[in-house]
Amino acid sequence: MKKELRLMKGNEAFAEAAIRVGVDGYFGYPITPQSEVMEYLTAEKPHERTGMVVLQAESEVAAINMLYGGASCGKKVMTSSSSPGVSLMQEGISYMAGAELPCVLLNVVRGGPGLGTIQPAQSDYFQSTKGGGHGDYRLIVIAPSSVQEMYDFVELGFKLAFKYRTPIMVQSDGAIGQMMEKVEIDEQQKRFSEAEIIKNYPWATTGKTPDRERNIITSLDLDPARHEKHNIELQKKYRKIEEKEIQYEKVQCDDAEYLFVAYGTSARLCLKSIQLCREKGIKVGLLRPITLWPFPKDIIYDMADQVKGILSVEMSAGQMVEDILLSVKGKVPVEHFGRMGGIIPSPIEIADMLEEKFIKG
Repeated sequence: MKKELRLMKGNEAFAEAAIRVGVDGYFGYPITPQSEVMEYLTAEKPHERTGMVVLQAESEVAAINMLYGGASCGKKVMTSSSSPGVSLMQEGISYMAGAELPCVLLNVVRGGPGLGTIQPAQSDYFQSTKGGGHGDYRLIVIAPSSVQEMYDFVELGFKLAFKYRTPIMVQSDGAIGQMMEKVEIDEQQKRFSEAEIIKNYPWATTGKTPDRERNIITSLDLDPARHEKHNIELQKKYRKIEEKEIQYEKVQCDDAEYLFVAYGTSARLCLKSIQLCREKGIKVGLLRPITLWPFPKDIIYDMADQVKGILSVEMSAGQMVEDILLSVKGKVPVEHFGRMGGIIPSPIEIADMLEEKFIKG
């Protein structure tokens, strides 16, 4: 069936996707540059279309704990925020990871530290991929590089969240959240009924039924032996995710002698940088991690046998570059290029930096 086409902002596409995939509840708090998510949902009145609840909480702390409650009942719940707001959610995210509760979180990253700027950045990589809250936990982190992927990754996020019973972070940035592109819109999906939730999610706290006892969901366990066992099971789950769920994209890598590694907006810029380099006879390719965690470390390790140098391109002081360095295990030189404070580098700057680091140097 032919899909509907719309011109939308990235934030709007994310919000429309939430309605279309049958999300039960959105709980959030406004902060630039992601406020359009809540504004769009409020304007669209999804409670009239699907019964979806949209609620502005009194704070980001309240919003994440509302997700805890909704997810405990087996509901599809989500929130969105930007860097300082996501920082406030870290305790609740850790609670949800410990309680093995599925949800989707959107971070439309802005420059920091502190309040910083409302302009785009990628400086929340450590926070999302290394576990920004307390304890030994991981988030699956998926990074869109287009408005279409802002739409598509909502459904992908919920599939992974419920498959592994874990929070999912969609790591975007202010450029992708605010830019407008053509988006293919899918047909409306139905929300699960209470009976379907009970049938499909036996772990949910849906009360006592004729064939099962009540479930109790908590991240608290004061028995150290039992709690260690729980942590061991979590680590097994994370290893399984690393084996099964890595996603990435390769661009012009077959004959590449040098490699850009970049995600999100930086990856889009590198596409033009590749063209500029190849016009000079410098064979460059791009590896775009789609999952920031699990990170495509084995793919990068294999590429290190082919290329003479790797340039990590990030809108940060250099965060993903550490994972690249760990991945290549010293087989090839790795350099970093980034801009900070909300400045987006130009493709010319990126191409010139690769030439400076690996050709002229």
